[in-house]
Amino acid sequence: MQTKNPIFDEAAKFVTGAMGAAQAAGDEAKGLLRAQTDRVISEMDLVSREEYDVLKEMFLASQKRVETLEERLQTLENRLNTEIEG
Repeated sequence: MQTKNPIFDEAAKFVTGAMGAAQAAGDEAKGLLRAQTDRVISEMDLVSREEYDVLKEMFLASQKRVETLEERLQTLENRLNTEIEG
């Protein structure tokens, strides 16, 4: 047979309420921390991933163009030196 003890009932209610309050406080703290972090990051003027990817592609294309132009310049210099010597 199960008996009801009002002290245990009240203790259980108190613990349940305290756990709910702690959970709510934790959720609120997480929200505040996220808002503060977002504010700090936005003030840092960081580039987005999309902007970074575009700039990276532009850099790689420019690097390839420079390499091509260096090869063409070397070819022209070799041809000029051959004409001057010959």
